[in-house]
Amino acid sequence: MLAITAFPAGASALSLESAVKASFLYKFGPFVEWPASAFPAASSPFNICVFGADPFGGLLDQAARGQTIAGHPVAVRRIESVEGRIDCQVVFVSRSRQPSPAEVLHALRGLPVLTVTDAREGVDGGIIHFVVQDGRVRFTIDNGLARAGGLVLSSKLLALATTPQRGAD
Repeated sequence: MLAITAFPAGASALSLESAVKASFLYKFGPFVEWPASAFPAASSPFNICVFGADPFGGLLDQAARGQTIAGHPVAVRRIESVEGRIDCQVVFVSRSRQPSPAEVLHALRGLPVLTVTDAREGVDGGIIHFVVQDGRVRFTIDNGLARAGGLVLSSKLLALATTPQRGAD
């Protein structure tokens, strides 16, 4: 099950918050079913990609190191474009000048990619959207967007969302 961690106020809180979010990015994977077309080959890695400003530094690489999801080794990539075939199963969309986060999210809509955004980064509109409530990292889910991309989110993940999921059955 996904853990939601509280953190103290202060400078170290942002560091802990980033570590929790980095951990969530790979922990979401087992709770999502991707269509076979999401992987170029059966042996392909499970790619977690960061688009735009990287708020994690090495935290995401550290959290994902040695992990596997559905038999795929987890790899972390930083990307600057979403043109052409995007070989990412999860994309964290952060602040960016060109293309804008809204343009990136629009380009990924309907693809088998779990898009994740962050209120603190000033970016909204992903399938999963991080928010901080009462000192805890939480998230909302747009299940309709997930289904439009051929993704099936587990009921366990949906139950952890902070608000009723848009597009939920």
